[in-house]
Amino acid sequence: MNGLVMPTRRMGWSAYPQRRPSADDHALQDMRRWLQRVAESLAPRREARLPRSVTHELWAARRELARAGAAEFDAAVADMRTRLLQQGWAAATTGRALAVAGAAMARSLGKTPYDTQTLAAWLILQGRLAEMATGEGKTLAAALAAAVAALGQVPVHLLTANDYLVRRDSEALAPFYAALGLSVGCVLTSSTREQRAHAYRCDITLVTAKELVFDYLKDHLLRGGEHDPRVLRAHALQLNAPQPEAGAPMLPGLHMAIVDEADAALLDEASMPLILAQPGQPVDAAGYTRAFEIAGTLQRERDYHLLAAQRSAHLTKAGRERVNLAVRGAGGALTPPQRAHELVEAALAARWLFRRDREYAVTTTGVQLIDEVTGRIAEGRQWSGALQQMVELKEGAPLSPPTRTAAQITFQRFFPRYLHLGGMSGTLTEARHELRMLYGVGVARVALARPSQRRWLGETLFIDAARKWAAVVDAVATVHASGRPVLVGTDSVADSAHLSGLLQSAGIAHQVLNALQDAHEAECIARAGRRGAVTVATNMAGRGTDIQLDADAAAAGGLHVIACMRNRARRIDRQLIGRCARHGDPGSAQALLSLDDMLLQRIWPAWLRRATAACTVQHRVPAALAGPLLAIAQRVAEWHEGQRRKQLRQAERQLGDLYGFAGGTE
Repeated sequence: MNGLVMPTRRMGWSAYPQRRPSADDHALQDMRRWLQRVAESLAPRREARLPRSVTHELWAARRELARAGAAEFDAAVADMRTRLLQQGWAAATTGRALAVAGAAMARSLGKTPYDTQTLAAWLILQGRLAEMATGEGKTLAAALAAAVAALGQVPVHLLTANDYLVRRDSEALAPFYAALGLSVGCVLTSSTREQRAHAYRCDITLVTAKELVFDYLKDHLLRGGEHDPRVLRAHALQLNAPQPEAGAPMLPGLHMAIVDEADAALLDEASMPLILAQPGQPVDAAGYTRAFEIAGTLQRERDYHLLAAQRSAHLTKAGRERVNLAVRGAGGALTPPQRAHELVEAALAARWLFRRDREYAVTTTGVQLIDEVTGRIAEGRQWSGALQQMVELKEGAPLSPPTRTAAQITFQRFFPRYLHLGGMSGTLTEARHELRMLYGVGVARVALARPSQRRWLGETLFIDAARKWAAVVDAVATVHASGRPVLVGTDSVADSAHLSGLLQSAGIAHQVLNALQDAHEAECIARAGRRGAVTVATNMAGRGTDIQLDADAAAAGGLHVIACMRNRARRIDRQLIGRCARHGDPGSAQALLSLDDMLLQRIWPAWLRRATAACTVQHRVPAALAGPLLAIAQRVAEWHEGQRRKQLRQAERQLGDLYGFAGGTE
């Protein structure tokens, strides 16, 4: 979107503006993106810089505004609105607009943006993703970009990780937006339809990506997929109404999105179907229970095969015959036979492939999914195809009513519909080529505002989990004794609970942050940077959090991070390690791993892990062997994930070209 004039409300939007590429557009897009990817690969990798024209206007405006009184500043804001409406985001105009927004931030919040934050905001306005190291102020950078866009009458959706951050940022940044005459709204999980509609009609709306997508799908059902001009004109009138009517869409369209932790939404969660469900037929509890019981009588390999990578079970011919015999004359949910096979396969998967405190948690409200990337409870999400009910039977929980799909979409298909897409994250470089191919957005690295003081102490690969956890406890005890705070990153709720028990036995006071305690996340993180604090966390510690050191902790050497797993992507590892040594603070990190960690189990066969174990010295795999073993496993996992997203993209395009929005997938 470099140098282009963005359309504005005053220029006239369509009734529900969004990008809808055709099949021919797809081919042209792919070719252009492939050429851009090749050009990026050949070009030397440098940290981004502001163009001279932007820098010149930026500094000139800063000098001018530094001497401005209140009336003069208000006049400068009004002048900036006019310029943006007339000139769009041309380089000089954008430079001055960033200066005005920066001055408003200093006046209203007492925070003068770093040059690196201003650069990140400019990159976002250019339709790019800015890689800013953790702790470099992504929140303020996104606010600057959102403010400049909104001053030009472009509605902005500012997407963040969870409700806590939505509420926190909307309240903390409200004085800044008000200083520019901009309205800001926030959408929470608990928001009513009226509250959502009002928030979306503000200049800037803060919302989580999942809440936004579900509201988009609800709007689609409201529109009914119709393209009758009379219907569109009616919607346009409703959008301009001061108070949204009951039948009006909630969103005014998809104009501009700024995505915080962009790699999480655009990659890690890209292929997860977001399903707007409606109540289905009442559950046949007796039939589901019988299917679960039958699954317990079947023999592995003879009657069924487990597909661990796909987390599914497949009945053999012999298994189907045994199921047919067992359900003969049963009726209900167990007829026809194909339905009985599906229920039994779901029961087999629930029994053997889904584990409590890893893929799901059992709370007072029942069985709830755990997001693998963040380690948080996936609120409002259920498994489909009877898997949810089978896991509930396994845990003795009440059966959820089955649902039917009213509409669905993935992030991978949703985000390209925005007219303008930008964002930021601490970890984007490794996936820059895939982000270019999937979304057409480039990645640019932003330099650190202050030199990093992080010390990397390396990684150690142990023969088994028992020795790894013993080493973790020893490392925590040693660092804790020095007065430094410690953050330990684990792979699952189960691992965090296991380590918590070991630390308790060792007499080390600590706090646990996982899917079962995520309601207390803010207070846990607030305490994690204090002198001598020990925090055990799942991957949620890597997203949307900022561990602030107190003076004693900084003097003792800063936060020490211990990673107890290799994740399926290098980016996620960097998020955890990036918790320490932020803002130029001192800090250190190390990784303590084992041959039976989940990543190695998934990628390397058992015989290879046994052969590697035979080469250990003092129960440790030599570094010369451990390094390649871990690196190759992670690269293979990344490749598999990328291929899965690529295949889904192709499949969604084919469905979209054939059916449009028919069947619920647009």
